[in-house]
Amino acid sequence: MKNLFAFLCLATALTACSGSNDARYLIAATPGEPVKNLSSRSIEVRLVSLPTYASASEIVSEGEGGALFNEDRAQWADDPARGMSVALARGLSDRTGAAVAVEPWPLNTPADVRLDVRVDQSYARADGVFEFSGQYAVSSPEGRVREFVKRFDIETPVAEPGPAAAARALSAALAELSRQVASSM
Repeated sequence: MKNLFAFLCLATALTACSGSNDARYLIAATPGEPVKNLSSRSIEVRLVSLPTYASASEIVSEGEGGALFNEDRAQWADDPARGMSVALARGLSDRTGAAVAVEPWPLNTPADVRLDVRVDQSYARADGVFEFSGQYAVSSPEGRVREFVKRFDIETPVAEPGPAAAARALSAALAELSRQVASSM
């Protein structure tokens, strides 16, 4: 029992000493131009679907030879799927004036439309461009609007190497995606 207590004390001390203080970067919503003539008054944003490398907490960038590497001591401040979903919801709300929320829909009356985003690529390329591509689907559980699926291929500049610039480029890409979605509704 004495050895177990000593082991637990040592394990606790080592954990405290080796605590990570990695930089954490936000996935932020950026303002955009309002869209007119939107037929939907409410939008439910489903949790964004990401490839495995983009769903991890570590920020990845392309290195030599096209391989993706974790940025040294840099992580997303939130779960990437949740962070992207929240940024899209905020961007759509700001652009459309509609009631927008990330799933699950918080009101008793169903949303007019549901947005489902599936990302294929999301990373800072070695050539200084952030690649953000995939598809989005707008469905209408109550049949209030036309349903459709569209592809998106968004490239935003990455000002300089590093995770802060990659985070800013992702935020700009999400703002562009919210513009494309709002314009297509």
